[in-house]
Amino acid sequence: MRRKENGALYGMLFIIAMLLGGALYVYSSATFEREVPEISLPNDGYWNLKDPLELSIRDRSGLKAYKVTLKTSAEESGLYHEQFLEAKDEVNLKIESPKSVFTMKDKELTIIVEAQDASRWNLFQGNAIKKAYTLKIDKKKPIVNIISNSYKISKGGSALVIFKVEDENLKDFYIQTNFDKKFKAQPFYKEGYYVALIAWPMTESNFKAIVVAQDFAQNTTQAYVPLYLNEKVYKVSNIKLTDSFLKGKIAELAEEFEETQGVFDPIEQFKIINEKVRMKNEALIHEITSKVPQTMVDDFRMNKMYPLKNGAVVAYFGDHRLYSYNGKDISESYHLGLDLASNAQAEIRPQNGGEIVYADYNGLYGNMPIVSHGLGLYTLYGHCSSINVHVGDNIQPGTHLANTGKSGYAMGDHLHFGVLVQGVEVHPAEWMDGDWMRLNITDVIKSAKEIIDKKV
Repeated sequence: MRRKENGALYGMLFIIAMLLGGALYVYSSATFEREVPEISLPNDGYWNLKDPLELSIRDRSGLKAYKVTLKTSAEESGLYHEQFLEAKDEVNLKIESPKSVFTMKDKELTIIVEAQDASRWNLFQGNAIKKAYTLKIDKKKPIVNIISNSYKISKGGSALVIFKVEDENLKDFYIQTNFDKKFKAQPFYKEGYYVALIAWPMTESNFKAIVVAQDFAQNTTQAYVPLYLNEKVYKVSNIKLTDSFLKGKIAELAEEFEETQGVFDPIEQFKIINEKVRMKNEALIHEITSKVPQTMVDDFRMNKMYPLKNGAVVAYFGDHRLYSYNGKDISESYHLGLDLASNAQAEIRPQNGGEIVYADYNGLYGNMPIVSHGLGLYTLYGHCSSINVHVGDNIQPGTHLANTGKSGYAMGDHLHFGVLVQGVEVHPAEWMDGDWMRLNITDVIKSAKEIIDKKV
């Protein structure tokens, strides 16, 4: 009797185990997955009807069928419908708008996407999903008008442009250059108008600037900034490295930088310092000086820049330095500032006020305060022996900012004076020239205001 009872019990346990095993298999098997298909239709809630919408449908168990429907106030029409004999992992479509929607008066339409996967879940019916995307129709391109700009731009120099952008669904606008740099603009004078400083890097052989405006429906307008290009030739210096220099200044710097730890060859130390360390230091500078305020401005007046009283020029902006050792080319760099020298530890007093955005040590540049003057214009003061300001300070013209020195990669006491426009080093001489600033900045702003006032 007991044997029969035990047999029945074992049989029941076996059945339960089989049921649990089957349930576990169904629960964990990929063929019984319970996730609905993933639908992706990137958009900002708008459609210009000209550019196709890129639809993506995917599922890990494979797609069995999908359907795309367009719905307006007047009709509902199928755009795509497909069933697969063999499941597909992914479907990518470019949804074109039917010709009929171009003439309709609706201000919006709906795209309905349905998809079913090949999973055996849900009694072998699979997982299904239905998503609706309501899109506002916007076929109108943004309006861009150049109001006023500098007549010319020099290689290594700056220019100013003032423009107007109009679009009720405006998403973004910027000034695109031929070297992939995008310059930002700041609100100017009255609503819808913008001003921007732009720059031609001295390492670029050509320059072109275009104002680009795009709305949420991906309508795009471009307006060329008409600038006369003034080619400028910069000095090339062939510098022979000496053993005393390598064993002196370079060896001293090599002890300081982490990039040269464990490197004992003087030439390799120089290459690392002149290339890797310099690139790191300049990347920090470019990041700090790329910011543009978004507050409304109605003017931009700068005094002539000459931060070091009685300072003599000891090295010029744009100098292309080629380094060699025993007749072999070793490395190269560009001098992206103006070196000024007077007395040792002379007082540095900028002629223009602004906000201190950096006041610390920066590798080859040594102790280095940076001042933001607004509109994306910055001045930099390298190799200082001491700094008298802190980040966040707002200084007035003539403030005792720092003292000259030889910190960082400097052979003697001097000031490395740099001017940057949105992260691009430019020729300081332009900003030290009152006539240049009047013609390229002050007069351009004055002319733009007169034009804007006539329009209003």
